[in-house]
Amino acid sequence: MVRISVKISPARKAAFEILLAVEHERGHSDDLLRSKSVSRLSTADKNLATMLVLGVLRWQIPLDDRIRPLLKRPNAKLDVEVLIALRMGAFQLLRLDRIPAHAAIDESVELTQAAGHRFASGMVNAVLRKLAASNIGIREDDPKTAYPIWMVTRWMRTFGVEKAEAICRNGLKEPEMNVRIQGAGTEAELVDAGVRFTQGQLLISARKILSGDVMETDAFRDGRVRIQDEGSQLVAEIAGNGADILDACAAPGGKTLILAERNPQAQIIACEVNPQRCSALRKRLASLGSRVECRQVDAAGLKEKDAFDLVLTDVPCSGTGTLGRNPEIRQRLQPEEFVRQAERQKAILATALRAARRGARIVYSTCSLEPEENEQVIQAVLAEMPGVRLVSLGVRVVQMREKAMLTTDGAEKLLKNTSADGFLRLLPGEYGTDGFFIALMEKLS
Repeated sequence: MVRISVKISPARKAAFEILLAVEHERGHSDDLLRSKSVSRLSTADKNLATMLVLGVLRWQIPLDDRIRPLLKRPNAKLDVEVLIALRMGAFQLLRLDRIPAHAAIDESVELTQAAGHRFASGMVNAVLRKLAASNIGIREDDPKTAYPIWMVTRWMRTFGVEKAEAICRNGLKEPEMNVRIQGAGTEAELVDAGVRFTQGQLLISARKILSGDVMETDAFRDGRVRIQDEGSQLVAEIAGNGADILDACAAPGGKTLILAERNPQAQIIACEVNPQRCSALRKRLASLGSRVECRQVDAAGLKEKDAFDLVLTDVPCSGTGTLGRNPEIRQRLQPEEFVRQAERQKAILATALRAARRGARIVYSTCSLEPEENEQVIQAVLAEMPGVRLVSLGVRVVQMREKAMLTTDGAEKLLKNTSADGFLRLLPGEYGTDGFFIALMEKLS
């Protein structure tokens, strides 16, 4: 942990430490911004820390493009702490009108010194002063410059130029905060706590937060309000009903809770391979008691056959549908990752299909935009398992509309986004959700 000077504001201290952890791949920004150290900040500091972390990560590529030419040796390798201090200062100077230039520069210099790079502090000061003097911000008219070229190129090839640009633009915005509310009187309780919300775009049960701090309410602490992207909620709602349910990749547990809510008599097996995530999953689902069995196991290695009448396989993926929420993905991801992910996804889906009994429904979903992780996985696995058929999600959407699970507009939007093959794809931000791909299958034999 870097020792930060008391001269530095709590918000910038927190942002610096989170960006350093992200750079060293010790966590995801979304999780780190919900940590106890951040929650202890004042509301103003919490908001600034969040703005700095997500802003630097979203705009990192154009920030580096502005910083590098101002270095005496533009191709020099900088210590990571120095680079983060430069990015933070540059982001404040180029993107935040209300931050005084002297505050952005002086505290970036202090961060550099406190991190043990006293001799680099003069360089940080000089570079940021040059940026401030240029009085030229970062262009917003071409959001594609904030992403790796290879990533934008593949989106243009897959979705066309207009949709690719919309994906890029959405990834530079703050995602909507959607929640799921349980219990009579909970909505009134939120209103009393100063939280304003409105109906979700797709689901009757979803709410979009407009203002107020949900996480500071008793309802949130008690689990009666859960923060969950509306697209993520939709995946579990599409899965529907069953008596014996397998949630093959369950952590962090939001979808499992919806399955349990919709199926109060069901027995559910929830799987997670990572020990820490499985431990957190057990704690989150503890209130469900014996209805749910949490297993620390690789979903691709499950031994059950013909055991479940409902299987949810929300598989690990590249996460390219969540770049607004997890902006560091654009820096970490490489094209070859899609092939590696797809092999694992195919193994998990094949195992899930074997675990399903005749007549069972199987939902496959990702928060990826990439065909290799979506359509191509389904096609490859079904080619090897002829006893399974695709079910058009258009049929399921109509059922959900008739059961008053979807808003009227939501049902129309989902039908519009269902392909001729029956797959459902939500592009990020199109309806206030992250990007999702969903497929529904039925086991015939």
